[in-house]
Order: sequence, then C-alpha cells, then structure tokens
Amino acid sequence: MLSLPRPIQNILDFYRDPEYFVNIRKLALPIIAQQFMFSALNMAGVVFVGQKGDTAVAAVGLANQVAFLMSLVNFGIVSGAAMFTAQFWGRRDIPNLRRVLGLCLALALSTGLFFMLLSQFFPAQILNIYSNDPAVIAAGTNYLRIYGWTFFFYAVTFSYAYVMRSTGDVKTPTYIGVGALALSTFLSYALIFGKFGLPEMGIEGVAFASLIARGLECGVLLAFVYAKKSPVAASLKELFSFDTAFLGKVIKPMMPVILNELLWSLGITTYNIVYGHISTDAIAAINIIGTIEQVAFVVFIGISNSTAVLVGNRIGAGQEDEAYLYAGRSLGLGALGGILMGIILALVKTPILMLYNVSPAVIEDASRVLTIFSLFMWLRIDNMIIVVGVLRAGGDTRFSLFLDGIIIWLVGVPLAALGAFAFGLPVYFVYLFAMSEELTKWILGIQRYFSRKWINNLAQNLFEIFQD
Repeated sequence: MLSLPRPIQNILDFYRDPEYFVNIRKLALPIIAQQFMFSALNMAGVVFVGQKGDTAVAAVGLANQVAFLMSLVNFGIVSGAAMFTAQFWGRRDIPNLRRVLGLCLALALSTGLFFMLLSQFFPAQILNIYSNDPAVIAAGTNYLRIYGWTFFFYAVTFSYAYVMRSTGDVKTPTYIGVGALALSTFLSYALIFGKFGLPEMGIEGVAFASLIARGLECGVLLAFVYAKKSPVAASLKELFSFDTAFLGKVIKPMMPVILNELLWSLGITTYNIVYGHISTDAIAAINIIGTIEQVAFVVFIGISNSTAVLVGNRIGAGQEDEAYLYAGRSLGLGALGGILMGIILALVKTPILMLYNVSPAVIEDASRVLTIFSLFMWLRIDNMIIVVGVLRAGGDTRFSLFLDGIIIWLVGVPLAALGAFAFGLPVYFVYLFAMSEELTKWILGIQRYFSRKWINNLAQNLFEIFQD
C-alpha cells in the first residue's frame, strides 16, 4: 500500500472524526442558508439601488454605516452572552441561561435606542463625517431617518436568535430570518421602482421595506419561541432574576467583547471615512465589494458560529481536549476553504461586477479591490474563526479584545490613512494597506490557539452563585 508523507498523514488523522463533521454540518447548514439568503438578497438590493446611479449606492452604503456600528456593538453583546449560554446549555442549566438572555436583551435594547435617536436627530451630521458630497448626504439623510426605526426590532430579534443557536435551535431563527429578508427584497424592488401598484420612492423605499420586514420578523420569532416553549421562552421574572453578584460575573468577561466590537466597528467605519474622502467613486466601489464579500463569507460564518457553539458546549461539559481539537479542525477548514473561494472570486469577478449600473471608473476600482480581497480571504476567514469560534467561546475575551479591537488601530487604520492622505494612493492600494491588519492578527491568533490559554470554564464559576 502506498504510504503518504508524514505531514499529510497527520492532517488526515486530525480530521478522522466523523462526529465533528456531523455536528458542524447540523449547526452550520441552517446558518449558512440564512447567511446566503441574507447576502444574496442584500446584494440584489444593492443591484436595485445601483440602477439609480453612483450617488444612490454611496448614500445607502454610508447611511448603513450607522446600522453597521449598531449591529456590531449588539453582536459584541450577544456573542459575549453566548459564551455563557453555550456553556450553560452544555450543563442543561436553563435558569442561568435565561438570566443571561435577560441581561443581553437589556443591553441590546439600550444600544438600539441610542443609535435610533442618533439616526433621527443627527443624520446629516453623521453622514458629513463620511463624505463631503452634498448629494450623497441629502439622499442618505432621508434614508437613515426611516431606517433607524428598525434598530429596536433588530435588538430583540438578534438577542433571542443568538441564544437559541446556543441551544442548538438554529432552524427557527433561520427560517423566519430568511422569510423576512425575502419580504424586504420584494418590497425594496417594488418601492424603489413603483411596481405592483406601490408608489415609486427611490432609495427611501429600501428603508421602508426594511422597517416592515424587521417588525414582522420580530413578532413572528417571539410568537414561535413562546408557542413552542423553547428553552429561551422565559418570563419577565426569569429574564431579570439576577442579582449584583451574577451581574458582575457575567459583565466582567462580556465587557471586553463589547469593547472589542465597538473598537473594531469604529475601525471599519474609519476605513470607510478614508475611502469616502478619496472620492464618491471610491466609496461606491467599496460598497459594491462589501455585498460580494457577504456572499463569499456565508459558508465560513456558518463554520465560525457553529464552532463557537460546539467549543462552548464542550468546555461547559468539561471536555476541554475535545474543544481544542474542534477549534483546530475549523481553523484548517477555514484556511483551505478561503483559498478555494478566493480563486473562484478571481475567476468570476468580471461578470459579477457587470450587474451594477455604475460608471466604468467605479467598476475598475471595484475589480482591483476584489482581486486583493481574493488574495487575503483565507486570512480573514481564519481570523473570524479565531475570534468568534475560539477565543470568545473559550472565554478569552481580553486577548480577543487586543487581537480584534486594538490591532486594527495599531496597524490597519494608520497605514490606510497614510496611504490615502499622505501618499494620495488610489482606493485599491489603500485597501491593500488596510489588509496588513489581517496578517498581524492571524500570526498572533494562531499562537494563542496553540497555547491553550483561551480555554476557560465560565459556566462553572456562575454555577457556584446560582444552583437552581
């Protein structure tokens, strides 16, 4: 029998665990389906908006930066909570799981209210940070005032959906979320162009469509949760039955996650400020690439989120060696898959970009940015798995904060600003400078994984406070 080289044999042995693939597939496929629908429908929405020209694409993209900031802060809250809920579910500790959900809801709703008020009272001032194009600011202001009302519904839906995933129920929020996105896309098309007897509203129609869909999504999800008596179907008393000792134990490891997402999202939005001040064409190109990125990442978001659940469950159950192996397998899959996806994107980028009715200059910039993205995609995927699926699942939130929230300000943002404002480089070179952040994060993150210092049993600490 032909013997394989030792390194290849070691890799095959590392992946010779059918249970890992069964568990990953069970959790990841519904998440992938939801993310694919979300990304594809979002891309379709940008294509619709693109028929209105470069200014419309730039206006919607910049207005959505407020939603982006809000969603990432809330992602920090719910993924921080998920560190506990995944481990509590591993112990089948329902009372503490529900208490963490209550805390998650309170924080997410507070964040949603804050950003909603910003969108109502200061939309033009916010957009002026990103662009000095009056037409872009005027269009984006009207859009943001309408879209801002979705933030309340988003906070509730996201909190329940994420904790449901911690318990293994990924299908319910996936089906409901996909239905809401399909409705939003249909209404966006109808309201942008005045189809099916509805008024023609331009890009404001996209905002109204999102508001209707988000409201229905929230209501339907809550109805299913309580009708099915889900583990997250908590009463108000169960949601908020925590004292200061419990609050302190949960908030302490959660705060670095929230701060991590805040700093990282501010870093990403600073990149967009840099791109926006290069030119309106530059920010339009970046916004187009953003929708393509979302589609390219769908499989890997599923792997990352399912890894977080599986790793957290196993740490909570005291199976730390198995948690380490699961995390390592996902990192390997992410790297290989990212290389393959990058090659595919490089091959099909031209027909994809032809879908957008924008100027040749925007298409040229977008094509070059997409080439760079294709080369760095595997690094970005592995970094996502390291932060979300490994470090946070293991409760290593301080290192996660440094890796994801600080490195971007030490490396990526300064180099991007230097390229744009000191050297006057075009947007694709500035984007390349920003990717230096990803290489730095990957080197440090892989070292942290091998150290095993990220494995912390958070559920055991809280179990000592509440033993219901």
